[in-house]
Amino acid sequence: MGLGVLPTLLETAGLVSYGATTRFNGLPDSYSRWMIVPVLFILMVGGSFIKSIISASVAKETTEATRARGYSIFYMLVNIGAFTGKTIIDPLRNVIGEQAYIYINYFSGAMTIIALLAVVFLYKSTHTAGEGKSLHEIGQGFMRIITNWRLLILILIVTGFWMVQQQLYATMPKYVIRMAGETAKPGWIANVNPFVVVCCVSFITRLMAKRSAITSMNVGMFLIPVSALLMACGNLLGNDLLSGISNITLMMVTGIVVQALAECFISPRYLEYFSLQAPKGEEGMYLGFSHLHSFLSSIFGFGLAGILLTKYCPDPALFETRAAWEAASANAHYIWYYFAAIGLIAAIALLLFAKITESIDKKKKANQ
Repeated sequence: MGLGVLPTLLETAGLVSYGATTRFNGLPDSYSRWMIVPVLFILMVGGSFIKSIISASVAKETTEATRARGYSIFYMLVNIGAFTGKTIIDPLRNVIGEQAYIYINYFSGAMTIIALLAVVFLYKSTHTAGEGKSLHEIGQGFMRIITNWRLLILILIVTGFWMVQQQLYATMPKYVIRMAGETAKPGWIANVNPFVVVCCVSFITRLMAKRSAITSMNVGMFLIPVSALLMACGNLLGNDLLSGISNITLMMVTGIVVQALAECFISPRYLEYFSLQAPKGEEGMYLGFSHLHSFLSSIFGFGLAGILLTKYCPDPALFETRAAWEAASANAHYIWYYFAAIGLIAAIALLLFAKITESIDKKKKANQ
């Protein structure tokens, strides 16, 4: 369904504003703020199981030579799901109105049940390494992860990339609607990302097959600041370059295409790198830990997005006249400069990480 649906879903479900008071289907404000939390908690727990287990299953069912391709297929299927959810929601909304944001959950639930049945009846694995571990053994494995400085630093570096990628849902929807007008379609714009990933991730993984995981990730990391700068260009260009589409939308789509290509270089090889660090039977724990960047990038990325939108691209409803709002949002493109800087810092950090770890590994080999 995607994070981009969540804000409107809350509003449609009854979490709407009446002046300074917010109520959820008539419930007092103290209840309305927390009604969604149990639902999100269930999603969080479920996602924690799914991501780690599927990632580990790919590692178990592939060899080191085929692992990158395995993760590219996994990542392609993930983005098919992302693309399908966004593709369905707008036509559904046109037919039944804002209630579409409620009914999309039924679609998601049905697809999840079908996937569960497919796993139960069709998937059988003969690889059982790591099954039946005691809590003590699990604790020891976890300690090995959190004391592995390479993995911890890599998570922090990749968090920089995902902070930029999170703006597809954190900044882009409001930015496009406020700058390009209410007729803008942020849902379709966001769909550019999974579409490009589905089309390109397998090809890019094969293209980089003879390169190390870190090298492939470095290519993607240096693409991400370029994508942010392209998004900024929409507010800098004069007359619309293409008839029927604003420069804001055009450059946003262009930037998202580059962002998606960066994701193709990074994500499958990032999972491959983590899987190769895991001892036999501990792939699930290591790969579950690898997704820590999702938590960090969401916390910092969405928080920073709120601050930057308020400062550079505020809500037009807060201004008495259009001219006052235009003056306040004249530098709206500055938002993307911040994220370009974050992406560039992360790219340079990964380059240094690769050089330092390569040097350490060479010294270890020389001393053996």
